[in-house]
Amino acid sequence: MKKYQFYPLTLDRWKDFEKLFGANGACAGCWCTYWILKRSKFNELSKTGKTKNVFKKIVKNTSPGILAYIDEEPAGWCAIQPRENYPVLQNSRILKPIDDKPLWSIVCFFIGRKHRGQGLLTLLIKEGVKFAKSKGAKIIEAYPVEPKNKTAPPYIYTGVASSFLKAGFKEIVRRSETRTIMRISV
Repeated sequence: MKKYQFYPLTLDRWKDFEKLFGANGACAGCWCTYWILKRSKFNELSKTGKTKNVFKKIVKNTSPGILAYIDEEPAGWCAIQPRENYPVLQNSRILKPIDDKPLWSIVCFFIGRKHRGQGLLTLLIKEGVKFAKSKGAKIIEAYPVEPKNKTAPPYIYTGVASSFLKAGFKEIVRRSETRTIMRISV
């Protein structure tokens, strides 16, 4: 039986985060800064590998998400913070705010290759919700995709809607055929 553990990402767990993300930073050098940096800055820094430094500075000041372990090995990641910490969401035509309620956003996941397809995504969502609630969040929002076919699109890093439904989220609005905005109140 596998032993699952979940911890907020802090500097003392940074080496585990690096191990999970690998030398290239998970999704093409993103280092979980895609929703944080202006697109021009992100493109510039991801080419040079400097997004890692940006994210490490963020981790020095706050815990921007949950790190999952399976049998004490880093296995997965869930990025979750107050929505205002993700300025790029504000500029998205599809993911723009629905209302002005204060909320937290789940924007990204990364699951190590050997741990995929085993239900870790839903567990990370549930742990992310607990984490946000412990920080005072009342509403958590997410932006999963619903693939049209079995081939996963490259933007699947936001999770899939079925996993959010299993975790108790409800669809609030759909501005795209394949992407929805979902919420849960805690």
